[in-house]
Amino acid sequence: MKNHTTLVEFIIVGFSNDHHVNIILLVVLSAVFLLTVVGNITVVTLSFVDHRLQSPMYFFLRNFSLLEICFSFVIMPRFLYSLLTERKSISVPGCFLQLLLFFLLGSCIFFHVGMMSFDRYMAICRPLHYGTIMNGRVCFQLVLSCWVMSFFIMFPPAFMAVLVPFCGPNVINHFYCDTAALLQLSCMDTGHIEIMILVSTSVLILGNFTVTVISYGCIITTIMCIPSTTGRKKAFSTCSAHLLVVVILYSSSIFRYVRPSQRGARDFDKFVAFFFSVVAQMLNPYIYALRNEQVKQALKDACGRVLSKCSRLS
Repeated sequence: MKNHTTLVEFIIVGFSNDHHVNIILLVVLSAVFLLTVVGNITVVTLSFVDHRLQSPMYFFLRNFSLLEICFSFVIMPRFLYSLLTERKSISVPGCFLQLLLFFLLGSCIFFHVGMMSFDRYMAICRPLHYGTIMNGRVCFQLVLSCWVMSFFIMFPPAFMAVLVPFCGPNVINHFYCDTAALLQLSCMDTGHIEIMILVSTSVLILGNFTVTVISYGCIITTIMCIPSTTGRKKAFSTCSAHLLVVVILYSSSIFRYVRPSQRGARDFDKFVAFFFSVVAQMLNPYIYALRNEQVKQALKDACGRVLSKCSRLS
């Protein structure tokens, strides 16, 4: 194929060409990556081993954390390696694989956020029907549908983007392989692909955003009816933390992908992408799970058991 034979590799610019800036970025982003992976692994482990965390909410959180671990490994290890070695090249197949995985896993994250907001709506606003509706079979079907819909919505336009011919410059103005930067390097008209990407991302992001906003709107209305002031404050504290992550995720994604022109990477795009691909992923396990009282108690109990076994062995 022409696009596979013309170019052998792409050069990913990243954030800076300054060596000292890259060292600082390496240290900071390594810590961010470590926090993301450790936080999500903790959530997954606790939800498996603690019998108190077997409700639908924790089933969704476990799958969400597994998804975020995979998503983080799509972008961060390669970017950290480029900062460490200052090798900014990536093979053409490697770039295409990163792009496809980014869109597949990223779209699945949006579906999971929408699904978890609906689950919280059912638990808070329809508690009498929650156990009947959100049974194990329904939860499994919801998670499976997230993956299926992600594939059918985002895989076709992403796959079309990697099939365009690249026969000129190979410098990608981003810190990972993104569609805008790739389409900018194409030597053909990509208007039909841009329309496909715009329609797919609009359906994905705005659709899940609508579900999330309606769900949290109903939740806030229900919270306002709580007679106890302490109960309202506690509920609002949890809800506001969730909304912080939702605002970061959706605002940055809408700014980046829900726009007419999908071709041409702007310098500001990679800074916006940093929020939904790195910052939001780091915050999610700590906001959604590790602030939860049941999860914190399960973590304390698990640490206590580990320390007790270590003391007996010593």
